[in-house]
Amino acid sequence: MAEKVSLKLSAAAAAYVRPDTPKETKLLAARGEVALSAGDLATIFFFLGHDTDPEVRGAAIKSFRDLSEPHLITIAESADTHPKILDTLARLHYLKPAVAAKLAAHPGIESQTLAFLAEKVPGAIVPSKAPEPEAIEGEDPDADAVEMEEIDEIEEESERLKSKFQLSQIMEIPEKIKMALTGDKEWRSLMVKDSNSQVCLSVLKNPRITDPEILTLVSNSSQNEEILRIVCLNKDWLKNYQIRKALVQNCKTPLQTSLRLMTTLTDKDLAILAKSRNVSSVIATQARKSFLNKKRSS
Repeated sequence: MAEKVSLKLSAAAAAYVRPDTPKETKLLAARGEVALSAGDLATIFFFLGHDTDPEVRGAAIKSFRDLSEPHLITIAESADTHPKILDTLARLHYLKPAVAAKLAAHPGIESQTLAFLAEKVPGAIVPSKAPEPEAIEGEDPDADAVEMEEIDEIEEESERLKSKFQLSQIMEIPEKIKMALTGDKEWRSLMVKDSNSQVCLSVLKNPRITDPEILTLVSNSSQNEEILRIVCLNKDWLKNYQIRKALVQNCKTPLQTSLRLMTTLTDKDLAILAKSRNVSSVIATQARKSFLNKKRSS
């Protein structure tokens, strides 16, 4: 069964998309030849873009494609714009940098939309099913709910999509921080390398970050020292043996912390550290002493 979502139109706009609305009236709306706000027009184009009549459907999709950049930005900036409409905007207008940036920064953007913006490569776009809107009444007393059937992917053209890296190049610092705090694994891997320390450190506050990601970070000998310091202060991450070992092996980890963590390592790893040329002489010497002391006491 399709997922249910809620979409809302003003009473004036709803009159153009009801099931009993005459085709001629729907066509007027689908062509944008009605006096409505940019937000209402976008919602109308979304609904009529999935109308059963191919002429209405085609006109609505064309109107969605032909929206001017100022109108697109107005819609993308509105907190009331539904995630499914944001998704449609992304699929039709991702080549416009200003629009793509606004969409990526929208608080209601869905992960699948960000994935579309970031992960597709040149080639055919794979059609996907979107959730079926459920008609409910909104908070606006003048709003009128409209129901539509399960929708299919609008965009069927084969176009080149910007990668997440390309998208990150047009983001402002606040937008990058948001992605660092809330983005998926690929966004985190990008943001942690950002030159702005506020951005890269925000990745560590992302609740979705995993131990394997932390291990990758602390295993990097060129890692930001502040990141290592923060990891060293997190008791949950230090419960992971591999993370502790990687911190000891990383020459940028504070020496006193490395010496403290070394006491938790196994004899086998101490023996490896004692012979390693990739750690400081202090760590290698202390590892040798600890290993020999353990052997004598055993």
